[in-house]
Amino acid sequence: MRRLLSALALFASTAFATQTAIAQPATEAPAAAASPQTYESPIQNKKGEPIGKIVIRDGASSLVMRVTIQPGGLPPGWHGIHFHAVGDCSDTEKFEKSKAHVNHDQSKHGLLNAEGPDEGDLPNVFANADGSVNAEVSSETPLTGEGALKDGDGSALIIHANEDDHTTQPIGGAGARIACAVIK
Repeated sequence: MRRLLSALALFASTAFATQTAIAQPATEAPAAAASPQTYESPIQNKKGEPIGKIVIRDGASSLVMRVTIQPGGLPPGWHGIHFHAVGDCSDTEKFEKSKAHVNHDQSKHGLLNAEGPDEGDLPNVFANADGSVNAEVSSETPLTGEGALKDGDGSALIIHANEDDHTTQPIGGAGARIACAVIK
């Protein structure tokens, strides 16, 4: 009788373990997410002096950029910011060596434009009364890979004197280029 009870207990525990294994799906360890690539660059004014920095984190579907400018760095108020096609801020008088916006698919300018936006378009940033900025913006334009900011000649972040209205061609009325950061 003891052997029969022991055999039944063994059978029951084996059947329970088998049934539990069948009912519970196998769990796999989650795949580790790739760390975003990070890039940092100083922002310079028209005198070639550093006034702040950008820090870009590039993820799988977008990049996030922090713009930090020290007090006195910009005139107070809203400023248009754009990615420009060439990573050259050496002509501090006008920052024209950075060329036009990044725009591989020849879209119209403006986040609010039905035929846009181009790849260089970004939201405006606000400079506080003391001229400082602490902002974070995102973009679908990648840091690396196809259509990237870090291509053969790099790109630049340009800060304009005025705000961008996000519709007017070619730069939303943003005005003169007053600050620049190289992205290479």
